[in-house]
Amino acid sequence: MAQKDGSMGGDSLGVKAVPTGPTPGGGVVVEVREKKGPLRAAIPTMPFPLAVICLFLNTFIPGLGTFISAFTVLCGARSDLVAERGACCVFWLNVAAALIQIATAVIMVGWIMSIFWGMDMVILASYRDQGVPQDV
Repeated sequence: MAQKDGSMGGDSLGVKAVPTGPTPGGGVVVEVREKKGPLRAAIPTMPFPLAVICLFLNTFIPGLGTFISAFTVLCGARSDLVAERGACCVFWLNVAAALIQIATAVIMVGWIMSIFWGMDMVILASYRDQGVPQDV
């Protein structure tokens, strides 16, 4: 159900209708953006080689790459949350994510989370190197 501002009423889900000119099918263009939680939004955008090293470390020692990436925030790496909450808060969010990964690695959840975290780091780094906006 469209609202007056052109949104589909699902802004909490990240779905929004974008008014454009006529489309070939006569439909509405819908843009979907993922809403990130604070831990995921705190993943820093690092240089590509460092992101690959963090992925490698996260694959074999869950949480280690995430812990190292936390220090890149203090060295100037950008994140979606740095402007809102500051570098110190983003640093501690990354440390918390690393500790969660380490603590839950015993039941495989942390290990899988750690690998996905490393993959997100590499994806963000590749977007950074290509000059693409950071919406993953």
